[in-house]
Amino acid sequence: MEMSRIMKDSEKPSDQKGSLERDKGSSNSGTQKSRAYSNQESQGLSSREDRDDLVRSSSHTTSNKAQILAMPQFGLRDNLIKCELIKNEDIYTYLQNFSFFLGTYNVNGQTPKESLFPWLHCTSDPPDMYCVGFQELDLSKEAFFFNDTPKELEWTKAVSEALHPDAKYALVKLVRLVGIMLIFYVKNEHAAFISDVEAETVGTGIMGRMGNKGAVSIRFRFHNSDICVVNSHLAAHIEEYERRNQDYKDICSRLQFRQLDPNQPPLTIMKHDVILWIGDLNYRITELDVSNVKELISNKDFETLHNYDQLKRQIDEEAVFVGFVEGDIDFQPTYKYDTGSDLWDTSEKCRVPAWCDRILYRGKNIVQKHYQSHMALKTSDHKPVSSLLQIGIKKVNPDDYKRTFEEIVRNIDKMENECIPSVTLSKREFHFTDLKYMQHQAETLSLFNDGQVPCQFEFIQKPNESTYCKAWLTANPSKGFLANGGTVDIDFEVFVNRSTAPELNSGQEQIEDILVLHLERGKDYFISISGNYLPSCYGSSIHSLCQLKEPIQDMPQETLREMAEKSGDGNAENTEKPLDIPKELWMMVDHLFRSALKQEDIFQQPGLRSEFAVIRDCLDTGIPDSLPGSNHSVAEALLLFLDALPQPVVPFSFYQQCLESCSNASQCEKIISMLPQCHKNVFNYLAAFLRELLKNSASNRLDVNILATIFASLLLKSPRKQDFAEKRKTQEFFQHFLA
Repeated sequence: MEMSRIMKDSEKPSDQKGSLERDKGSSNSGTQKSRAYSNQESQGLSSREDRDDLVRSSSHTTSNKAQILAMPQFGLRDNLIKCELIKNEDIYTYLQNFSFFLGTYNVNGQTPKESLFPWLHCTSDPPDMYCVGFQELDLSKEAFFFNDTPKELEWTKAVSEALHPDAKYALVKLVRLVGIMLIFYVKNEHAAFISDVEAETVGTGIMGRMGNKGAVSIRFRFHNSDICVVNSHLAAHIEEYERRNQDYKDICSRLQFRQLDPNQPPLTIMKHDVILWIGDLNYRITELDVSNVKELISNKDFETLHNYDQLKRQIDEEAVFVGFVEGDIDFQPTYKYDTGSDLWDTSEKCRVPAWCDRILYRGKNIVQKHYQSHMALKTSDHKPVSSLLQIGIKKVNPDDYKRTFEEIVRNIDKMENECIPSVTLSKREFHFTDLKYMQHQAETLSLFNDGQVPCQFEFIQKPNESTYCKAWLTANPSKGFLANGGTVDIDFEVFVNRSTAPELNSGQEQIEDILVLHLERGKDYFISISGNYLPSCYGSSIHSLCQLKEPIQDMPQETLREMAEKSGDGNAENTEKPLDIPKELWMMVDHLFRSALKQEDIFQQPGLRSEFAVIRDCLDTGIPDSLPGSNHSVAEALLLFLDALPQPVVPFSFYQQCLESCSNASQCEKIISMLPQCHKNVFNYLAAFLRELLKNSASNRLDVNILATIFASLLLKSPRKQDFAEKRKTQEFFQHFLA
């Protein structure tokens, strides 16, 4: 079928968790914080429920050095004290070893069919902590699209029943994103010393949002050590190691935890004393065929086999997990088995065995006591893995702490009375050249404290402005504390996204800003930001793009500005016949029609960011003539294009009508017939293409529900925040056009 024919054809239960605390499905998930308990109060708690409540609500304990310092009402003085306490931590802390049990299990969408005792009770002594991670908890479409599954409760129950019987444990936190779940238990006697508990999630699926791949994480403070546990499920398929590397980097940059003090910047994964990383990392064994791999396994020559492991090679090249340690692998690969057996994959695909399931750690004073798989469990096509770590945790000596605190306060009193803060800036003008859509650029300002006292700095708002900088710019950190004689690097980061691109494309907004850096008790410094932005089809309107016969970067800025103004004027006359649909949209759909109708997991598996950049440049410059990149990258580029439209394919003014008519097919068709001509053409063109995809569902594994869920959210956008019922209605509306 020719593309001309396509053009012609175009004329998700209630919560029954009890005391279980849970965070689901949002990378912005919050954590409840309430009153602090003293050690004396905790000793009076007898029941498991009381222990659970204690851990979940604990904030600061009496042994916590930040107890009186992290509260928002304290300003510069207490930040000075906090900084000095951290610098002098070795004086008043000592190390004590605690045991951490880490477990990871990809359960392949199964329900618990056997006890987890062989996995979770494989140590003679009960661990002090359990961090248990699952992947592929539920593979159903309901879990994928609505992040709801009964299997969360089933697997949580299976875990709680299999913990070491010689100790009592309190559930600290549970966090889940679709099928990725992390559960954190602690021995009851340690509950009073757990504080600052936060949980966050990051999806790395299609468009960086879908949660079928990604990570969940829990961070907490134990005594005086900050610990972060990450459970991740990275991109699949043997050839996709670069995508796995990208997933890892995305998780590291996007997972951020709010601090108790709202004046402090968020904590990233790497800002913790100890990082524990578990999960189905999906790295495979390459350059060996399946028979060679199985022969090395049968000979237990795991050292030779490990040399062909993608993760080992990527770590050796410092592409991922820099600074992390993985213990020696002395067990056979944990993937892929026939479910219910210890037999290697006998399916038609006959996948090469691989160590997909891994445990790594980073930090000081960590000793690994074991690292092993558990062949006794046969529920899944993966085998679970466990590691027992002995970690030296920093504990506070109260007497030494008191003496150190008092000495610091005396010194600060003396300094405050003598000096005014001042800093030296490495430069005051920053220029960003040839900025592009969704392409990060950064410049660094070095701030040196040349004064006699520590200082507190912050970028402040200018008069009549609501934020300290334009929406396309961030300063990281935007506030902070600098010891005298110290230096801090501040990154000015520019990133143009769907919300800031439209005005930059049209020339109504320029890359220009002035930042005001304020020193508390000191003066203000002014910093100039400038640059040039290369206009893009991403963030341009359908109307404007249909007027463009040439690539957008070949057009004068004044022409683009005039087109943007006409785009907002429904009565403006066109001097020449516009294109039926934007040529950029046609290039992407035509590529997919010719190359990807039978592509497995199309529109469900993400592409590579590096390939998106090349695709974007091709669309914006016309060079080369045909689109580069994989089918998955082109598919994601198409979704990002639709997501960036300032006015969606179905304009905002039609949204309410669409909701009201969603159950009536003929009424839905009537609404589409009333759209502006170029919007109607795009809608019909995309619907015709998606119907062609559905004809090949046996190969590409798509169905009407998947496509309606993905595309309805892009074509029918709400002018305000969309609720769950509205999402269902938009999907119902769009399904009429996929039949």
